[in-house]
Amino acid sequence: MARQLAQLHSNLTESERKRLARIAETLRRLAREMLRFEASLFRRPLSVHPQHLRSARNLAHYLVLRRHDLRELQAELAAFGLSSLGRCEAHVLNTLQHVHRMLCSAITCNSHLPAVEPPVHIGEGAALLARNTQSLLGPLHAHRTVGIMVTMSTDAATDYNLVRNLVHNGMDCMRINCAHDNPRIWLNMIRNLDKARAETGRHCKIQIDLAGPKLRTGPIQPGPGILRCRPQRDAFGRVITPARLWLVPGNGIPPGDDLPSLFLPAAFVARLRHNDRIEFRDARKSNRSLRIVRAQDGCFLAETRRTCYFVSGIQFSHRPALDPRQPHKARLGTIPPQPQRLLLKPGDTLRLDRSCRPGLPAHQTVHGRHASARIGVNLPAMLEHAKPGEAIWFDDGKIGGLIRSVTASHLRIEITQARVTGEWLGEAKGINLPGTRITVPALSADDIENLKFIAAHADILGYSFVRTPRDVRQLHEHLRAINAESLPIVLKIETRQAFENLPAILLEAMQVRGLGIMIARGDLAVECGYQRLAEVQEEILWICEAAHLPVIWATQVLDVLAKKGIPSRAEITDAAMAERAECVMLNKGPYIAEAVRALDDILTRMRAHQEKKRSMLRRLQIAADFSLNLKPKAAPARRVRAGNKKPQRDNDPR
Repeated sequence: MARQLAQLHSNLTESERKRLARIAETLRRLAREMLRFEASLFRRPLSVHPQHLRSARNLAHYLVLRRHDLRELQAELAAFGLSSLGRCEAHVLNTLQHVHRMLCSAITCNSHLPAVEPPVHIGEGAALLARNTQSLLGPLHAHRTVGIMVTMSTDAATDYNLVRNLVHNGMDCMRINCAHDNPRIWLNMIRNLDKARAETGRHCKIQIDLAGPKLRTGPIQPGPGILRCRPQRDAFGRVITPARLWLVPGNGIPPGDDLPSLFLPAAFVARLRHNDRIEFRDARKSNRSLRIVRAQDGCFLAETRRTCYFVSGIQFSHRPALDPRQPHKARLGTIPPQPQRLLLKPGDTLRLDRSCRPGLPAHQTVHGRHASARIGVNLPAMLEHAKPGEAIWFDDGKIGGLIRSVTASHLRIEITQARVTGEWLGEAKGINLPGTRITVPALSADDIENLKFIAAHADILGYSFVRTPRDVRQLHEHLRAINAESLPIVLKIETRQAFENLPAILLEAMQVRGLGIMIARGDLAVECGYQRLAEVQEEILWICEAAHLPVIWATQVLDVLAKKGIPSRAEITDAAMAERAECVMLNKGPYIAEAVRALDDILTRMRAHQEKKRSMLRRLQIAADFSLNLKPKAAPARRVRAGNKKPQRDNDPR
């Protein structure tokens, strides 16, 4: 290296020496600014765990570095074959010192960096991150460096084989969400995991997430008791599969499937036989019929090749196949009110009530006026600071709108984002207000009560809806009150406010030993805009690497595979990019075990190609094959023997 620097020194022009001097001075100013900011930040004692103190100092240095636009400086450094600072997150000051030392070795340098020992040396950052990852997630599988977390469905409480298969296929952490189910079900999930860990001999942690104050749509008034049965048809309108339903006697129990059921007098159902026909006029006064195709547990499966609308009180006429001249009659029992949804199209108006009274679709009033669709919310306090002109999103961003007016009782919203044919909005769907100031505490009364269960059974606490350092302080206070202050915490970054406050949140949270960050990409996409999601998740990864904190890459990873059994091409690429995090979270689905196995394989393969944002230059077989076969093989030669015009293949082994 000394010889190379001497050669560089001798070959430099006067213009190049001046350029290098300017670069050295820029690095000196950056280093001094970093140290001043660190001194001001640590002027008051920070409650940082001793294991995180060096990382907190490095984070402070990185924040100063990223206050500046360094693209021109990077180009200058690269032009001289020096580090462009593009991978300095984990050891910022030490990288600047190294580059500055190289510059001063090539020129007579009058710019000197402060003689300060850096908090993290080059090479130590990766070790600190690995140590913090193991402190949070425990030891991972030897063949990969990224953990796999899986959100549990309710089935995990009763289906032991599901949990066992997840552990066997590579699950490193079971995630239980307190927004669903109850403590009895959560405990059964944990018991199944304990059994699976003992049987497989594999390590698997438990993370339990607090629900947090998630703003959701309220209930919708049920619609009339109408049941529609419609056969499946092809593009020409020909029936492919008849509509099917169960005829159930009295108050009997239908067979356990998803087909609709009609309740009829027991005496009427008892007379039914295979191939019997039932005739009736449906709710639209259309003549229709059903044919009996199967009996099961006292019920009868019927099918029809035409669309039928059933309402309570319709008269059925049963014509036995053996004697159709003597029909038996009965009236259909009560059909309960059916759940409703609101159909919203661009340009529609939605009234969002500050209450939980049942909503209604758009309709005509008794006076003939048009009434807009309306729906309530579960947490009216979260609308307290909403203002006209602010954006609002429903159901993970499927429906978007603008707040047009605000009153004491409701918000009037103009729908601006939806399919032309409309989107359906149901009850208990998430609402995002990315531009609205929300002052509701991050811990609800239910969250505080659930902390006791989490402290007793979880290895990791997932903290939802954190937005400010104050939210972190409140959680620490409640954990200290139940003697659980050492419980590792994962902070879910799911709002724009949390993203904007991320450095301050991390410094506040660093008082606990076990700490990690979850990038809730679904909510962040809605809060920050889908166009910014890639940028936002990159920034979170950089900030967390500077703090040497593990990141969990979450939301819709291999989602199609988990739900349908066949992955999309886009989500395979997305899963491969997750290698830059320390853990990847999968959501529930009927094919979740297959998704875990696929993710395990993807992460294992990508380990040799990617480390954080740095591409690893492992040997590529495609390159080796090209060098070995640079000249294409010649086609086999052919001989023509004397007296025989037919060519013959040359069998010479040479």
